[in-house]
Formats: sequence, C-alpha cells, structure tokens
Amino acid sequence: MTTANSWENSLLFLLLSLIWGSSFILMKWGLSQLSPYEVASMRMLSGGILLLPVLFTRSEQNTNKPSGLILLSGLLGSFFPAYLFCIAETKIDSALAGTLNALTPLFTLILGSLFFHKKIALVKWIGVIIGFAGMCLLLARNSRIDTTALYYALLIVLATFCYGLNVNLVATRLQGISPLRLAALAFAYLIPPSLLILWRLGFFRHDFSDSGTLKAVGASVLLGFGGTAIASVLYYRLIKQAGTLYASLVTYGIPFVAIGWGLLAGEQFTLLDAGCLLIILGGVWLTRKGPVKQT
Repeated sequence: MTTANSWENSLLFLLLSLIWGSSFILMKWGLSQLSPYEVASMRMLSGGILLLPVLFTRSEQNTNKPSGLILLSGLLGSFFPAYLFCIAETKIDSALAGTLNALTPLFTLILGSLFFHKKIALVKWIGVIIGFAGMCLLLARNSRIDTTALYYALLIVLATFCYGLNVNLVATRLQGISPLRLAALAFAYLIPPSLLILWRLGFFRHDFSDSGTLKAVGASVLLGFGGTAIASVLYYRLIKQAGTLYASLVTYGIPFVAIGWGLLAGEQFTLLDAGCLLIILGGVWLTRKGPVKQT
C-alpha cells in the first residue's frame, strides 16, 4: 500500500466514523418535529434518489441476482432498521443508540454460525459472550433509570440483528454484485413504499415554511444523503482499497462519535456507560480473532 493510499484510507475511515456516528443525532433532530415513521421514510427516499444514477452507469449495469433477494437485503439492511432506530430514539438517547449499534458484528457472527453454516473459533464465541455481557449491563443500568427505555433499547438490538442477518445474506447469496450497485438496487425498490408511507401519514401537508419543520426535514434528508448514500460509496471505496477487515473497524469509531454528539446535545453518558461500551467493543475485538470457515 502506498503512502498516498494509506492517507486516503485513514481519511475514509474517519469520514465514515463521523458520518455514521452522526446519524443518531440527526435522527433526534428529525424527531423534533416529525414522527419516527416520517424521519425513517425520508431517509430511505432521499438516499434512494441520490443512489439512483448508479444504476445507469455502464460499469454497474446488469446483474443476474434475484430481485427478491436484493429487496430482502434492502429491507433487512436499511428499511426495517431505519424505522426501529427512529422509534427507539423517541424514548432513548442518541448516545445509547450509537453504543448498542456496536452489537452488529456479534449478531453477524452468531447468525453466520446458526443459519449460514459457518464454523466459528472458540475465541470468537468468548468475544460474543463478553460483548453480550456488556450489552446486558448497559440495558440493566438504563432500565433502572427508566423501565420504558429498556423496551425501546431492545428495538436497537433487533435492528442490529437485522444488520447481522443482512451481512450474512450478502456474503453468501449476493456475491458477484458490487456493494454499490446492490445498495442502489435495494434503495430503488424502497422508494415506492417510502413515498406511500409519507403520503399516508400526511407528510406533504406539513407547513414547510416553519423553521422547525424545515430543520427536521433537512436533518432527515441529510441522514439519507450522508448516512445512507454517500457513506455507501465511501465504504465501497474503502473495501476496494483496504479490504473488508480494515473497513469493518469502523464499528469501533461510530459509538464514540455518537456519544460525542450526545454530550454536546446535553445527553447523559456516565462512566458506567463508558465501561459497558468498552466491554462490548472488547467482545467485538475478540470476534475478529481466529478463523471463520464455511462448513
């Protein structure tokens, strides 16, 4: 790897951590005036529109993969999690949401073993146990503060379950199609339902001359443009240049950016929360040790 490539990869890593880590506070800003369903739908719609041109570039045309699998990937990897995160953030802080998002690699490993016939080394299972211990401590701590928050935090856990399932689906059933085209196709399928949901909710009857509404809509659109479309392009480039292992390390950067935004917004994040995050990330680190084999 050349020095120029090394610097570019480091920059891409930082940009992705910043963009994805900022997604949680953007959701919170969108929810200031819009319903969680409107924020999530605007994210899907704006991200899909920005990615549409990818489908018409010569290098990204033609694929023989079943459209049903691509749609399923879009639903698991973007659509369902978008709504789960937005609903959850009506009751929990964005910092907590960003922390729980770090569970994604753990679910990727578990689901790969249970449903995709991957043989997992013992050290990885130890990492899973440690990571989930950190999650349980974090949820227990927050449930003591607000019992309702526990149920909404579990929606984030369900979203990371969807992410983990989608990663395995893409790796085993959608090989041979570039991640960028896959994202563009999946979001193209998600544009009609997103528009339908916005129409049924009366989104287009909002007073868009109101500054609060404009800020919320702008945050939701920025969430789609940055956290979905642009981040997909950057992540695709990082994978191509540095490999999947290096790209996957973005998992470690996201929670700290999310926590930083949360603290600036006046959210509470205690030393105990920080300890739980370090336990989760320690478990994630162990899951990257040892081999994973297809059986």
